[in-house]
Amino acid sequence: MDGNQQPLNAGVGETSVVKDFLALIKVGIVNSNAITTFTGLWLALHFSGMRFLGNLDIVFLALIGSSLIIAGSCSLNNYIDRDIDPLMERTKGRPTVTGKIQPVKVAFLGFLFIGIGSVLLFMTTITAGIIGLIGVFSYVVLYSMWSKRLYVSNTIVGSISGAVPPLIGWAAVDANLSMMAWVLFLIMFIWQPPHFYALAMRRAEEYRAASIPMLPVVKGFARTKKSIILWITALLPLPFLLLELGLPFLILASALNIGWLFLGFYARKFKDDIKWAKLMFVYSLQYLTILFVAMVIVTLI
Repeated sequence: MDGNQQPLNAGVGETSVVKDFLALIKVGIVNSNAITTFTGLWLALHFSGMRFLGNLDIVFLALIGSSLIIAGSCSLNNYIDRDIDPLMERTKGRPTVTGKIQPVKVAFLGFLFIGIGSVLLFMTTITAGIIGLIGVFSYVVLYSMWSKRLYVSNTIVGSISGAVPPLIGWAAVDANLSMMAWVLFLIMFIWQPPHFYALAMRRAEEYRAASIPMLPVVKGFARTKKSIILWITALLPLPFLLLELGLPFLILASALNIGWLFLGFYARKFKDDIKWAKLMFVYSLQYLTILFVAMVIVTLI
């Protein structure tokens, strides 16, 4: 046997373990929520007149704590959905499906992360800790265990947990949540239905096979497209509630909203619902990143 073969195999095995772990905690969701958590935290520091470098302990506790409770919640979601994940192309490679990680270990890891993350958040403010637990409950219980398999409104229910991170970030600095903090919550809440409905259109047959009553499965594509447009329209007035961020941000945010609407109407000419959904989904990802990063940048100018 080649002396170099064992380290090579070990490296491949380690890579596989890391990949499975990242899939288990849904690292993409953790990372995207870290951005919105940081934005809430940053804005709270800025408008409270507090220095960022002078409060790195709060920054660390809030970001790590929120990331852990999100990772833990996603792990529990994988544990709960292990019976239906094999039916969907998007989820059939998860370690809870392939058997690479035992279900009991997944559940233990989920509760462990949520426990540690909650302690870290409570070390900032009680409000941040409570909001974090509300997010966990809404995602694990209200969405994963209750509404996901029963109601077409499951996406809206799930949007509660997805809108919580900026509130956690803000509350970690200032427990007295200002109107701006709640506007961030609203932006995240309203953004999610058009984002996930577009994804559901692309994966409609998979959701149908798993008996998940997503809007495109129950009501059809035409109704889903109308709902997406209505939800995007609801975003239009929100930038005007963030005037403290200045005129450049107002213009940028409004342009992003109008651009999303324009894309929805313009892309109809393709007469291809799946292509339309893909364009809307990709735009939604760029929209969220640009919007929340811009909120930080405008405070530095």
